[in-house]
Amino acid sequence: MSLRSRLTLLYSSLLGGILFVFCALVYWLVGQSLLTQIDDTLNQEVNVLTNYLRVDSSGQFDSRFFGQYQPTDSTLIYQVWGSDQKLQLEHPHDPQQKALYGDFLKLDRPAYHYTVSPLGHLRVLSVPLHSQYGEAGVLQVALNLNLLDTTQRILLSILVTMALISITLAGGAVSFSTGRSLAPLAWATEVATQISRADDLSRRIPYNGNEKDEVGMLILAFNETLGRLESLFNTQRRFLADVSHELRTPLTVIKGEVGLMRKFRVVDDESLNSVEGEVDRLTRMVGDLLLLAQAESGRLPMDLKRVELDTVLLEVFQQMKTLAGERISVKITDIDQILVMADRDRIKQVLLNLGGNAIQYTQPGGQVKVSLQKVATKARITFTDNGTGIPPQDLPHIFERFYRGERSRKRASGSTGGAGSGFGLGLSIAYWIVHALNGDIEVHSQEGQGTTFFVWLPLAEEEAVKNS
Repeated sequence: MSLRSRLTLLYSSLLGGILFVFCALVYWLVGQSLLTQIDDTLNQEVNVLTNYLRVDSSGQFDSRFFGQYQPTDSTLIYQVWGSDQKLQLEHPHDPQQKALYGDFLKLDRPAYHYTVSPLGHLRVLSVPLHSQYGEAGVLQVALNLNLLDTTQRILLSILVTMALISITLAGGAVSFSTGRSLAPLAWATEVATQISRADDLSRRIPYNGNEKDEVGMLILAFNETLGRLESLFNTQRRFLADVSHELRTPLTVIKGEVGLMRKFRVVDDESLNSVEGEVDRLTRMVGDLLLLAQAESGRLPMDLKRVELDTVLLEVFQQMKTLAGERISVKITDIDQILVMADRDRIKQVLLNLGGNAIQYTQPGGQVKVSLQKVATKARITFTDNGTGIPPQDLPHIFERFYRGERSRKRASGSTGGAGSGFGLGLSIAYWIVHALNGDIEVHSQEGQGTTFFVWLPLAEEEAVKNS
């Protein structure tokens, strides 16, 4: 059963239940109101009749006084039974002389009863009579309930008809409104199916309704998911192309060197060094990919210990000077003695990556500045260069996995930690390592003016207490 049918059935059933309770209440109240009027009439007639009843010493009722009695309701039926269980007075005449209600002699107080007789469906009031001589008999008065029964039948048919019409109209209205409300979902399902079959993630589900209702929010979330999937697939497609390109070069070199050695039957050191260098490059690429996969899955192994961050930074500084040579100036502008809880090798990998990038994208004659400072309860490591900078369109994406910026930038093969791998793994790895250490990494850059990276790491517990 469809959702539309289930909702229609639910609302119709709920309305039907409410109408049933309402109609039953109306039916009962009208019946009780009419019955109360009938009972009041019977009680009034009993009061009048008892004023006309006279009993002689022999226990017989004198009928002479009844000539003066005029009932207020012409359909009134009454019987006067003596203590000897014989019918003494009646109206109208009943040839069978049967009591309106059978067990009247057992009554010790007035009582109302229903009964069905040849005279119809009756409401009977039986009242014990007493005189100065003792129990005199029983007075029974009755009114026909045909009017009440007819009224109730008509009322019941009206209520049932109105309820059925109301349920039908409400069911139709609910079905129509539910259909209109769910129409975008049906359309979304159809479009999603088409997208799935055509593998076209660039399509989106159009929606012209209120974007803040449940359906609008669902379609908006689905479109955002499609956008993220499209971005992810495009990134992976770009990554595969980049990896294919990066792998092709060393494999081509290795194949060429092996072919030459096989052709000339000569193994020389230059060829072996070339093959070994390309194998090392491939090894670094595979290592970076495995490291990134571990980091993104939360299973990156960390050997957390107290690390003298200033000592690590000095080691990175020496390697940066070696990498920069004479063409770029590398300086430490400020350095504090700082202890942090970190994995020494991982944090050194991050610093080498950022330092290598700063050197890689700085023009000859440029300058790279490094600093380490305590800021409140955190350590701040800064790498600043005056190189090419990062274009504004690339800046929000530089930490994304597999993201690759300007292809015109030069690549530095052999950079530590994937800085020069050329397919956007180095900064992504640095991002995940820093966040695994409960730190943060930021970047500020202006194209043509340089770039500054900030790495924030929490101080070791004793350092944080000392500095707070």
